[in-house]
Amino acid sequence: MSEQQENKTLRAGLIGIGSMGRHHARVIRETPGMELVAIADPGGDKFNVAKGLDVLPDVDALIAAGIDTAMVAVPTIYHEEIALKLAKAGVHTMVEKPIAATVEEGRRVAEAFEEAQLIGAVGYVERCNPAIIALRERLAAGELGQVYQILTRRQGPFPARISDVGVVKDLATHDVDLTSYVAGARYESIAAHTTHRAGREYEDMMVATGRLEGGIIVNHVVNWLSPFKERLTLVTGERGALLADTMNNDLTFYANGTVPTKWDAVAAFRGVSEGDVTRYAIEKREPLRVEQERFRDKVNGVGNETVTMAEGVRTLEVVEAILESAHTGETVKL
Repeated sequence: MSEQQENKTLRAGLIGIGSMGRHHARVIRETPGMELVAIADPGGDKFNVAKGLDVLPDVDALIAAGIDTAMVAVPTIYHEEIALKLAKAGVHTMVEKPIAATVEEGRRVAEAFEEAQLIGAVGYVERCNPAIIALRERLAAGELGQVYQILTRRQGPFPARISDVGVVKDLATHDVDLTSYVAGARYESIAAHTTHRAGREYEDMMVATGRLEGGIIVNHVVNWLSPFKERLTLVTGERGALLADTMNNDLTFYANGTVPTKWDAVAAFRGVSEGDVTRYAIEKREPLRVEQERFRDKVNGVGNETVTMAEGVRTLEVVEAILESAHTGETVKL
């Protein structure tokens, strides 16, 4: 690829300028090598995102503006319809998570972009959180040794913007993606329970337990009914535990302080003890900005850090297995 191709300014379009889309608009405008040239939302511009651009009515008008890339930040039920039109038009696209409302829809979207030889990505922004980036680097370097277990907690009050999915497809999908990503392994099985406590159509609390290929056990606690907010990923291994706090962008290491001993009574117990605790100093950049830069680089052929649509489909398969398990009371094999 020539230097001129790599440095080409991408004409970007954005459809959906609501609670999430408004942030995408800001970040696209601030990303070198990208120019936001068109936005669309049939609901108008309640957050004053346009800044001189016309607010177009639909994806067809967005395509007609002549765009190289698109960001799709509309409700999940519209993902398939819009993404398929963008694929047909030859537009490289990132779709906010999850890739679609169902696995079947997600597969159709992924196949369309693959057949068109276009870059298709899914917006799992938590992968771009500095705590997760640092966590994955340290796991890849073997700092925990063998990994035994991954636990996540994602809890907080109900976000009024969500109307078309429950807590599993909106929040737990992050944890499923993150867990496979940091472990480098797919889910083998999952068992889950959900509840409906707030009178809405969809579930608002979930607990799930599963196993990844290779034997790592996992646990997820997710809900919309906690009066506090937390976003934690805890990885435990033979040398200790790494705790990523993605709300505060912190990574902390809890060392296994056990050392070999000649005292037979103690040596017979093969457990662990508390060791040193270290909170790492890590570079803290806005995750949404990192995500957009990675997408830009992938389109330009100089990077490979996006979440692929195939990965998005695999995550959705686990998410649907969680809902199936909650409904049937049975463990689902994947």
